[in-house]
Amino acid sequence: MIAKIRNFIFRKVVVKSTLWWYRTVYGMKIGDHTRISRGVRLDRTNPKGVTIGSFTASTRGGSIISHDFVMREWRPVKVGDNCFIGFNAIILPGVTVGNHVIVAGNSVVVKDVPDNCVVMGNPARVVEQNIVTGPWGIRLDKGNDTPVAY
Repeated sequence: MIAKIRNFIFRKVVVKSTLWWYRTVYGMKIGDHTRISRGVRLDRTNPKGVTIGSFTASTRGGSIISHDFVMREWRPVKVGDNCFIGFNAIILPGVTVGNHVIVAGNSVVVKDVPDNCVVMGNPARVVEQNIVTGPWGIRLDKGNDTPVAY
């Protein structure tokens, strides 16, 4: 019973207030039904340069960075709709990640990523193309024919 109460409070209060904080106080553009884990680091040095699409999930340890301190550059970062950003993945300044993209864990994305693909590695490279994802980057072309209800 306590676990159900804790999960309810987390989903209804913590998640919603965190998204509100990112959108309102920092000015980040974050789409509807986006899931950002608590351990994700979004750039607060240039928060208006961060754009995340709807139904995108970002997991613990990931970083989305929109500034380069050494070069004194502030470049926007855009992550599309229905994407999944894996554990400890890093998206560097000036990168655009297309729609329906899966970024594998521990990948470092240094250049633009086209739509409908899987990228992995350091630097991240396209390893699979023409994939189909549903909400939060869940693969729909590998036997998961039914998208998750939201």
